[in-house]
Amino acid sequence: MCNKTFSETRSLKVHQRVRTAECPYHCEVCTKTFSGRGSLKVHQRIHNVERPYCCDVCNKTFRNRRHLKVHQRVHTGERPYRCEVCNKTFSKTCKLKEHQCVHTGERPYRCDVCNKTLCKKQLEGTSTCTYWGASILL
Repeated sequence: MCNKTFSETRSLKVHQRVRTAECPYHCEVCTKTFSGRGSLKVHQRIHNVERPYCCDVCNKTFRNRRHLKVHQRVHTGERPYRCEVCNKTFSKTCKLKEHQCVHTGERPYRCDVCNKTLCKKQLEGTSTCTYWGASILL
């Protein structure tokens, strides 16, 4: 049991479902399940192509509000994530984590042909070894 507190009972129930891996909400189109009704609703937009959130600067649309907020940093220049080692800033947490390999020396991606390791993904789901042109399993 964790010590996290919530101001609403409903938030506590969703949290407990996540902690216990209980997923009572099911997508009727695919086999995915979700711990909260809101997560299911956002997921269903994938199937019906609904993109209700629109950037007021460039009109790009998004399936959820969080993705819009992250996108808007392109226009505002906001970079809220800072490396504690060198103070370099980033607009996305994933870019900060990717950068931290520079300091830790971690190289989590490996080419299955030549065993060359990489610090970051080059492509989503796979990467390519520049020497062999081989697909790297992630």
